Formats: sequence, structure tokens, C-alpha cells
Amino acid sequence: MERLFELRWRVLRAPWGQPRGSERDDQEATAWHRVAVTGEGEFVAAARLQREPQPATGRIRYMAVAEKWRRRGIGSRLLAALEALALEEGMERITLLARDPFLDFYLCRGYIPVGPGPLLFDIIPHTSMEKRLVREGTGAGGGPPATL
Repeated sequence: MERLFELRWRVLRAPWGQPRGSERDDQEATAWHRVAVTGEGEFVAAARLQREPQPATGRIRYMAVAEKWRRRGIGSRLLAALEALALEEGMERITLLARDPFLDFYLCRGYIPVGPGPLLFDIIPHTSMEKRLVREGTGAGGGPPATL
């Protein structure tokens, strides 16, 4: 877990002068974590899925891909893995807060904006997004289906 937290801090917090420890919260032990690791053991991407209080809803948080590893499909595969996991766990909807520079990433993967999000560290605008998940072949729900 410490290597996962180090990646999160380096990608999501350090560039804005945030202290170590700000890359984690009190839900780490009850959430599902996924990472992408090179053959040499370098952690290059990480994200987390947590169950929300709303019925059949999950939230993706702390999506981080190291800058030199972006635009190689790693983030897409990580997101797809979390969506598949959410379906396995009975979730039908995923919510997340997308940093505005990455809105297109999520839009291209079927997430829709549902409202403004917070201004993180008083400088990073976010948009609240969601996606309805469906099992392949059911044809229900909105947006492109997540496949298993």
C-alpha cells in the first residue's frame, strides 16, 4: 500500500504543494484498490472504488497515472477493471469527480457530467460525473455498456 500511496501523492498532491498523507483517507481499508505495475515493479497507475451509501452506487477516487505513462491505454484499462469490479459487487452506477483537464477522458468512456464539483486546493476545478453500468447483452442503462 505504501507504494500505491507514494504514486498517488506524487501525481495528485505533490504538484500542488500538498503534504504527504493528503493522498489517503479513512476509507482505504474498506475500498477496492487497483494498480498498474511494470514488469520491473514500478507502480505507474492506481485508482480506488468505494461503495457509496446510495443503493447500487460506487465512487471512483484517486485515479492517478504517472505522467510518462499517460496516453498508452493504462488509465482506460484501470477504469474498465473498476467498472467490472463494481458490476461484480452489484453496483449499477459509478460516480466520480473529474479534474476538468481530464473531462474528455471520462466523456469518451461513457461518463456524463451531472454538475460542478469542488475547486480542489482553490485552483483545480472538478466536474461531478456518473455512468450507469450494465452487464453485456442486457441493453439497459445509459451510455456505453461496461463489458465483463
